[in-house]
Parts: sequence; C-alpha cells; structure tokens
Amino acid sequence: MQFGVNLLNFGPGVSPSGLLRWTLIAESLGYHFAMISDHLAVTKEVSKRYPEPYYDAFATLPWLAGQTKNIKLGTTVIVVPYRHPVLMARLGANIDNVSGGRFIFGVGIGNTQTEYEALGIPFHQRGAIANEYLSAIKTLWTNETASFSGKYVSFQDVSGIECLQKPHPPIWVGGVSDAALKRAVRFGEAWHPNRFRLDWLRNDGLPRIHAFAEQSQSPVPALAPRIRLTITAKPQPDETRQVGEGTIDQVRRDLEALSSLGASHVLFDWYTGDLEVTRRHEFGWGMLAHLADQVLDLGRQTLR
Repeated sequence: MQFGVNLLNFGPGVSPSGLLRWTLIAESLGYHFAMISDHLAVTKEVSKRYPEPYYDAFATLPWLAGQTKNIKLGTTVIVVPYRHPVLMARLGANIDNVSGGRFIFGVGIGNTQTEYEALGIPFHQRGAIANEYLSAIKTLWTNETASFSGKYVSFQDVSGIECLQKPHPPIWVGGVSDAALKRAVRFGEAWHPNRFRLDWLRNDGLPRIHAFAEQSQSPVPALAPRIRLTITAKPQPDETRQVGEGTIDQVRRDLEALSSLGASHVLFDWYTGDLEVTRRHEFGWGMLAHLADQVLDLGRQTLR
C-alpha cells in the first residue's frame, strides 16, 4: 500500500506557508501522496465546516508541485459539476505536466445544495452532469482532436489535451451510494470511500462494487480509501469506531485489514471538525510522525 496525507486548505489556521510546510513534512516522512478538498462558493452551510480562507485545489497543487520532488498530489475530491469539463481537463493536464506526472484526479459530486444554487447548477441533476463531464474529460485526454455531444455539454473539434501520465492521470471516484459505485466502475482507476467502519466495507461496500463491475463486465477499480486518523491512548470500542480511530495497535490492525481487502492506497485525514485544530499544526504533524515511526515502513511500502 501507499499512504497519503489530507492537507487542510481551509479554516482560520490555513496559509500558503502552512500548506507548503505540511506537504514538505509529509514528503520528508516518506508519505507517498498529499491531497486537498474542493469548494467554490462558501455559503453559510459550507462555512460551518469549511470556512474561509479556502485555497482552490487547481491553484494550490501546481504551486506545491513546483516546490516538491517526489510526493504525488491530488484532490479529495473535485466536485465535478462545478466547472466546465474542458476547463477541468486543461487544469488537470497542466498539473500533471508541471508536476512530472504526479497528479491524482479524485472526483465526486458533493452534497451541499446551497453551493450548487450559488453556482447556478441544478443540484438534483448533479450525478448525471458528473457522468457526462467525466466522459468529456476522458475524451479530451485521450484524443488528438476531441468532439463530444451530450445533454449538459457539447463541443466539436477541440484539440486534445495531453497528459504526462498515459492515457491520463488516475481517476479516483468518491462516494458510497449505488450511483457513486457505478460511477467508480465506469470511470475510475480507484474507488475512494471516506470514513467508514470496517464491517461496512467488508460486508456492504466491496460486495456492491464487485457486483456492479460484474454486471457491466468491467474491471473492479482499486480500493483507495480516505480514513480519519485519530490515535488515542485508550482502546476504542470496535463495535462503534471507524477505521483509523483508536490506539496505535488498533490503527495497525485496521491497515492490515485494508491490505487484506486489497487496498492499494490509504489517505489519512486528521481533521476532527474542530476548526481550532487548523491553528495547531504540531498536533497533526506529531500524529503523522508517530504513525510513520510506529506502524508504517514507508521506505519499503509495507507494514511492520
């Protein structure tokens, strides 16, 4: 497995220097990738959890790419309906090229209706829009000249947008609904579920995505989950805790279980929902360093 760090690109403690330092620390500790989230219109509903300042993924990642060497950089996740697919294809390809092929395109559809309303995009059609936009993006990334005709977007004879990674950067699809799992099978190199219990993944999530892949006669996408890392001094009840919550031994067992279930990547999200944590970076750095030292042998990409 490869391991990554979720960067907080919002809140009272965020700053360009902080984002860079987080990324450089993750790279120095041996983490393989770093990812950031996506909002455009920070409505009252959004700001309760993700307040300003908010640093845009497509602006921030190329800046980080220019100051790092090896760590991959991605999105967890871009809300696909928020931007025109030609624009997203251009921005994603640019990041891939300026980073030397280190871009991961994590995508989803979001769930904040007021943000959709602020952007003038129909909330209840967001799944269909996302599917069409992803089809258009892949068309642009894989053809010298691209044309596309759909309900939500159409274009003719647009120059293809070449990426450094072939045929294009890996697409990770978030979400846990049936529609999201079908989207992951159709478009994704990986499925990117966020914050879950291990029994749900084993008994519900994975069986459903395998069934959808079989129905469509498509490969099963890789498993690349995002988990909330909360290391505690005392053991947490296994019957209620999510993956990544508990003592260092419980977290170790969670990662071993994810490995046995076929996970190729794991993204660690250390944000608890307390906005004051965005000011206390040492808390997150210490937890990631402790995990790297006690559990992850990042040089060999194995568990110990």
